Amino acid sequence: MTRRFGFGRFALQGLAAVVLACAVVAAAAVDKGTPSGSVERTFRAPKSRVEEALKQLQPAMSGHLPTLEGFVLVGDHPLTHYQRAFYQCTAQVTETAAGSVVRVSANVTAWYKDASAARSGYQVLKSNGRLEADLLDQLSDQVSGGSANAEGKAGSANVASSPAPDLPIISAPLPNAPESGGTLSSSSAGANLPVPPMSSRQPAETKSSDKKASDLRAEASSLEDAVRNQSRPKNLVAVKKSGTAVVASPSLSGKTLFLADAQDEFEMLDFNADWVHVRISGLSRGWIWRTSLEMPEGIPDVPPSVVTSAPTAADLFQVSREEMAPFPGDWAPLRGKSVKIISVQKIREDEKGGGPTAKLEFAKSLLDRSYDELAKSPDLAGLVLIFDSADGGMIAATLGTIRKWKAGGLTDAALWHQCYFDPPETFTVSSTAGSN
Repeated sequence: MTRRFGFGRFALQGLAAVVLACAVVAAAAVDKGTPSGSVERTFRAPKSRVEEALKQLQPAMSGHLPTLEGFVLVGDHPLTHYQRAFYQCTAQVTETAAGSVVRVSANVTAWYKDASAARSGYQVLKSNGRLEADLLDQLSDQVSGGSANAEGKAGSANVASSPAPDLPIISAPLPNAPESGGTLSSSSAGANLPVPPMSSRQPAETKSSDKKASDLRAEASSLEDAVRNQSRPKNLVAVKKSGTAVVASPSLSGKTLFLADAQDEFEMLDFNADWVHVRISGLSRGWIWRTSLEMPEGIPDVPPSVVTSAPTAADLFQVSREEMAPFPGDWAPLRGKSVKIISVQKIREDEKGGGPTAKLEFAKSLLDRSYDELAKSPDLAGLVLIFDSADGGMIAATLGTIRKWKAGGLTDAALWHQCYFDPPETFTVSSTAGSN
């Protein structure tokens, strides 16, 4: 799962960055693609100064990408199926008679999340050249910053006419990279290659390049204003804890589609007292237990009727009997195994409030209370709760499921989706939308 919403801001920022990059390229040398997918550019500066400038740019040579769109080529899977994208650039510098040739390659990796966990994993994605070109633009600015010092030392320099035998590779394993190049400090140049003075450029060509750069900067500024003025959608819900189940229907027996990660965001389509209907992607929909979500502003995570409801589950039910016996059902995980059976009764049959939510709350307290005894009994494979009432039913859970829930590996909603309910409709809350 990725955070599918709220990316509009990053998309506009990416577009603004492209425009700013174009403004710099307008007056720079033309990049050349290579068979390996890298991008190279020739600088009229000695190898020593280029390498020094690359050292100053190390923080910008690796980091996390807020989005893959605009940075990689689309492959076999939609980019929305990827998360935790990371890039790392490497640069090779070769000295020639014309100056220094810098070749930049970008390696992009991201976690691909498939509906099947067996097909999930980190994958390498092919860069579309934007990362490489952006780094070369920053390098051009950095090298130009040291040109004034280089001119004073450049009179009697002799430059080797053939490439150096070894190509130094400069990379930066830093964890975070800024979204834009920012202001970079000038590097002192131990240069021995003369740099043509700015006055030698053709006046008409310089004027045209400056006008193009000015127009592009103005467009970038307009896009940045749009980013600042963009408001965050107000119908997003965020997952509180990793492992939260997203199910196909608003029922504890509904099919689990996948487990969401903490802070995953979804568009809310509808909600009721217990469930929230969300858009997963495109036409795909799902349901999430309401208490597992951070609701939009103005809507409480827990319905007021639940917060102010009285009496509590402990006041509605009581344990009438406990025994050890074979599992009284046909559920495969406990079939033919010994379990602890707890019979539960309503304190008063005419008492209101003993519905599905109250029964689940009381069942959760019994699972928590009985775990230590189950863990110490090697013959017991799980726990069975039987509600002896007209609207009763049975809940069964294996010892392994209870242990994982107690250790924090399962949320309450995910716990129920690994339990057995008979009949399921007895523990299903109403799915009427908007009844909060």
